[in-house]
Amino acid sequence: MGKKIGNAINRIGIPTFAVGALLLVLLIAAGALGQSIPTLISDILKRIGMNGVLVLAMLPAIKSGVGPNFALPIGIEGGLMAMIICMQFDFEGWGLIGAATLLCILFCSILGFLYGKLMNAVKGAEMTIATYSGFSMCAFFNILWLAIPFSNRKMGWMLGNGLRETIDMKKFGAKNIISDFLAFKIGKVTIPVGMILTLALLCFITWLFFQTKTGMAIYAGGQNPRFAEASGLNINRNRIIANVFSTILAGLGIILYSQGYGYTQLYNGPMNMAFPAVAAVLVGGATASKASIPNVLIGVCLFQGLMTTGMPVMNQIFTGTDLSDIMRIIIQNGVILYALTKVKSGGDR
Repeated sequence: MGKKIGNAINRIGIPTFAVGALLLVLLIAAGALGQSIPTLISDILKRIGMNGVLVLAMLPAIKSGVGPNFALPIGIEGGLMAMIICMQFDFEGWGLIGAATLLCILFCSILGFLYGKLMNAVKGAEMTIATYSGFSMCAFFNILWLAIPFSNRKMGWMLGNGLRETIDMKKFGAKNIISDFLAFKIGKVTIPVGMILTLALLCFITWLFFQTKTGMAIYAGGQNPRFAEASGLNINRNRIIANVFSTILAGLGIILYSQGYGYTQLYNGPMNMAFPAVAAVLVGGATASKASIPNVLIGVCLFQGLMTTGMPVMNQIFTGTDLSDIMRIIIQNGVILYALTKVKSGGDR
């Protein structure tokens, strides 16, 4: 019996099992402490929709052999720039979301291409270089947010030049515009249908892409580069395509995230957004060399569920303290560390 349980845990994955068990314990504790379970479930569903596409952006990079995309801020900054330009010209509501999406694809394609070229130049050290590439892009865009003469007063400081750190999406009629689309309630639980449908659509597009000849070539090159190259596949080209795809998903992800959060966060806001996304996909059972859409969906559900439930429970148990953020940091970085120790030296490349 014990052996069967051990085998089942190994199949699920220790991080996935541990986080799932902890989430169940926290939900039980929340109910015992008198917290509203329907409210918690509604918040979990909303955060799954907000963060799902950012986690999905990990998939193309992992399948191509680059590993988890720690340079997620590159795509995020592209998406933010697209939104800011549309806000500058006073686009509102669905017009803002649609125009920002088109601009995002353009900007992120360029950024993804340049990033893909960089990854081809640093083979073997992709994850390390990716992290610092993301940090560097945030610093570069910090200069742009201050230097570019945006004139829309809805975005600027009361005095002086430059953009605010957070821009209220409500002023542009885009706060929760996707979240509330077709939303309905089951009892006291709110189902954000718009965000769930958007995530499902992008998951389907991603799955469809990897069924194509190009997608299968990217996967083959990621699993066994030498064999793929011997078969005549252009590994470098395929890695660039995968990074462009990943960067576009990151840009679209921040648009979805911002409308759900209600604010567009600039400056250092995107700097550490890669780490929760990486942790989520690894919690879902992915590794640094293999990932699938179920890994993405399971991971974002477990990780965001844990973060959403853990904060109020811990704050109520330890009144007067704020252990929720400490727990978040320990869990997300612990999962990343565990997953990276499972990467065989040179074996996954």
